[in-house]
Amino acid sequence: MREIVVLSGSAHRPLATSICDALGVPLSPVEIRRFSNDCLYVQLQENCRQRDVYVVQPLVPPTQEHLMELLLMLDAARGASASQVTAVIPHYAYARSDKKDASRISIAGRLVADMLTTAGADRVLTMTLHAPQVHGFFSVPVDHLTAIGELADHFRGRDLDDTVVVSPDLGNAKTATQFARLLGLPVAAGSKQRVSDDRVVIDAIVGDVRGKKAIVLDDEIATGGSIIELLDKLAEQDCPSAAIACTHGLFAGKAVKRLREHPLVSEVVTTDTVPPPEDWPELTVRSVAPLFAEAISRIHGGESISSLFDGVDPTHGPPQPQLPFG
Repeated sequence: MREIVVLSGSAHRPLATSICDALGVPLSPVEIRRFSNDCLYVQLQENCRQRDVYVVQPLVPPTQEHLMELLLMLDAARGASASQVTAVIPHYAYARSDKKDASRISIAGRLVADMLTTAGADRVLTMTLHAPQVHGFFSVPVDHLTAIGELADHFRGRDLDDTVVVSPDLGNAKTATQFARLLGLPVAAGSKQRVSDDRVVIDAIVGDVRGKKAIVLDDEIATGGSIIELLDKLAEQDCPSAAIACTHGLFAGKAVKRLREHPLVSEVVTTDTVPPPEDWPELTVRSVAPLFAEAISRIHGGESISSLFDGVDPTHGPPQPQLPFG
């Protein structure tokens, strides 16, 4: 592992430190400061020449600040003659901007992918892209990890009788189906229409949820609008309780208050792809650092990443039979 250099911006250093602990390598220092004209200055404090460099930086608020830090670190590593530079982006914020669904807008997911490769990324390592087609925006290899196995582990060993996995929308139903299969549960999904950035309408639930406990699975929770709308629909179906599970727990705006105070919510579990909120001690956070460390180790050694997810991730491994709704 002496040829590995792991660097981190300011977005989520605790995650980068945990990844390094799992790898058995130190987190290399980076100096980040600001000039008087507000421009960022980045200097890598480790020799990168002919070494395998990994830059850990989730794109979390302030997103543009952290994106610029990442671009500067990638460019600095390439300029320091690194043999390979991998952008490790546990949360790729611009994955939501994956199509042109209004006039005169930018497909920002593709634009940011182009910026990362232009800055010097030879490879991208990320987790649970909001839209899988964003994978194709990159002209360099992308290793796309999933946390559904880690989230499923949280619920294993419990009494899951009369429990159903519920996806907030049909677009996430495939992942919810795979998650449900890991727990041996049926699956249902909401029929969702997004009205604005923080408001959605769920007009129906496809699948049998009446009188059953729910495990609501989503890839990302920002303001919590979709989840609250779904919970209200579940309450109409006499659902007694709902556990909430997501990979990227951003919990922006009033999300923490809305979820903590909702009478149907029994618990919320997320991962540490993004920094957890400081004012939510009841939140359960599962670490994905060992998974990222194993992926980095395999990339460095030229080994398979997809074999990590045989039978877990629907985009990897042998085809699995699909569970019907209900």
